[in-house]
Amino acid sequence: MASGAAGTGSAWLIFALMTVATWGLYGLFLHQGQTSMADPEMGRYKAFLFVGVAYFITAVVGPLVILGSSGANWNFPVGGMTWSLLAGLVGAAGAFCVLLAFGAGGRPAVVMSIIFAGAPVVNAIVALLWHPPAGGFGALRWQFLTGILLAALGGFMVTKYKPAPGPGSHAQPGSPAATVTKAH
Repeated sequence: MASGAAGTGSAWLIFALMTVATWGLYGLFLHQGQTSMADPEMGRYKAFLFVGVAYFITAVVGPLVILGSSGANWNFPVGGMTWSLLAGLVGAAGAFCVLLAFGAGGRPAVVMSIIFAGAPVVNAIVALLWHPPAGGFGALRWQFLTGILLAALGGFMVTKYKPAPGPGSHAQPGSPAATVTKAH
């Protein structure tokens, strides 16, 4: 697990695309887990409990094995722990909000499109506030600003104009495939 400068090699891109694939499946799998709990009132919370178990296995056991087997030092600066804990809290809160959106009637295709179009916009804005560009905000290139607008527009268009399931779909009521219908 070597870390290198940004732009060296393509491993970073492979990992980023793996994240796209896994997070792209996240909402669909989570919704399927929720509906498969066969508990319309509490199924989403039962599903989220198992998300927590998965997070524990992946985010606690995995790093402990890597740190232990690599001989890493066990020094954890307060700043690193604090920001990392905050990152975990906002990530977990976001995952919980996905379930709340489903419980409030949101469909996976719509909810996830809004999330994945909106999150990069939020990321860009907060990153700019934390690390203002050289020359100030007036130095932002029109291509960057257009990209932010296109990301938001893309999320809207995917949500509004997504295709309905085709004839012969074997989707069960409440399954991710059955919930992909045209939003109005």
